[in-house]
Amino acid sequence: MTAVAASPSSQPLRFLRLPEVIATCGLSRSSVYDAIKQGRFPAPVPLGGKSVAWLSSEIESWMAGRIAARRA
Repeated sequence: MTAVAASPSSQPLRFLRLPEVIATCGLSRSSVYDAIKQGRFPAPVPLGGKSVAWLSSEIESWMAGRIAARRA
């Protein structure tokens, strides 16, 4: 069995489904998928079948990057 590392914020890894991603980052569904296509937003992780989710650590990192870009 392989161990899974914790996220940089030392919180356990957590999958977020699209409604929670939208609520967390403030983007609309279409904006999320457009940004993924353009390589500006984390891609989802396939869970099986047609189900996908995002890693909470990747969404948090994306948000931190947006905040840092604002300050630059």
